[in-house]
Amino acid sequence: MKVSKPLSNRRGIYLLPNLLTTAGLFAGFYAVIASMQGRFEHAAIAIFIAMIMDGLDGRIARITNTQSDFGAEYDSMADMVSFGIAPSLVVYNWALLDSGKLGWLAAFVYVVGAALRLARFNTQVGIADKRYFQGLASPSAAAILAGLVWLGTEYQWQIKPWSVYVAFLTMIVGLLMVSNFRYSSFKEVDWKGKIPFIGILIMVLIFVLIASEPPLVLFAGFAIYALSGPILTLWQLKDIREERRQRRHTEQQLPESADDSNSES
Repeated sequence: MKVSKPLSNRRGIYLLPNLLTTAGLFAGFYAVIASMQGRFEHAAIAIFIAMIMDGLDGRIARITNTQSDFGAEYDSMADMVSFGIAPSLVVYNWALLDSGKLGWLAAFVYVVGAALRLARFNTQVGIADKRYFQGLASPSAAAILAGLVWLGTEYQWQIKPWSVYVAFLTMIVGLLMVSNFRYSSFKEVDWKGKIPFIGILIMVLIFVLIASEPPLVLFAGFAIYALSGPILTLWQLKDIREERRQRRHTEQQLPESADDSNSES
């Protein structure tokens, strides 16, 4: 007589978090298709939708206790499409198509940066300081390129004279992903805790600003975040150097104090 295995031991995948991951993957794929059809605004918005899905799937998995190794690997592959390949092809079709080798090389540098960033992140899970990201996170990098495309489409920029600058920006964003600059992860924020009433007003103001000029506010916000990494890292290095200088100064004074005490005795 064949005995069926208990339901809890059957192989399968958790539905809800992987469904959200699939939605993000679909948004990234749609962004590529939309850019090939010249619908760059739709392509940029699709990348931001992929960011929302990427932020939700991990949190839903933790809340519902449905984390799995399969989900983690699937999420990483989806991120490579949505935040690596999709933004590079969208910006390439928008501004770099007629730039020759510089255009596709800039797009490729971004793709490689995203791949290396995701690989490094996967190998540092459970080891790295959760308060910081090492290098610009791929969703934030994708938001910069998507925000730029959306902004240019919204204001109908004549992009050809500026294509070289777009190429260099694309490469810089790609290199920031594999840099050693530290970026705040905001994971130390207690979302369940209480905040002052003014905090709610600030959040409402942010939503109003985004709703009034979505491409401008989103691009500016993520660009400022990209700049915060080098600034934060240099500021921390300055503090470390100052701490070392004070330590050396203290160590130099200790022998002098010991000599003074010996001479008095």
